[in-house]
Amino acid sequence: MAKTVLLIDDDVDLLRQMATALAGSGYRVHVATDGASGLEQFKSVSPDLVVTDIIMPTREGIETIMGIKRERPDARVLAISGGYRVGPDDFLTLARHIGADDVLPKPFRLAQLVAAAARLLHAGPHVSAA
Repeated sequence: MAKTVLLIDDDVDLLRQMATALAGSGYRVHVATDGASGLEQFKSVSPDLVVTDIIMPTREGIETIMGIKRERPDARVLAISGGYRVGPDDFLTLARHIGADDVLPKPFRLAQLVAAAARLLHAGPHVSAA
């Protein structure tokens, strides 16, 4: 049975590209354009992996990751960020500290996203590619 991935990002074009790449790799994909709707989908869909941006309206990614981990501590989370006023590493380091299993700085190639998803979905607990 195909693994389910929930993508959360306010960049609709990137969201569509990520969804296409993951669906093309055999994953069932659900999407949300902000953390609030993403957390609601997480509760109803129970995905195998969540890929979330950090900087978003309504409910940003750090708060979203915390909500996901409160709901299901073993949930797999991949945090993505391009950062803005500070470097993406600052946001991604924080994401790791609050429970993200792996991080991917923007911009990234879609192949990197697919590889990170595969790594997180097919490995044991606490997998991270530094």
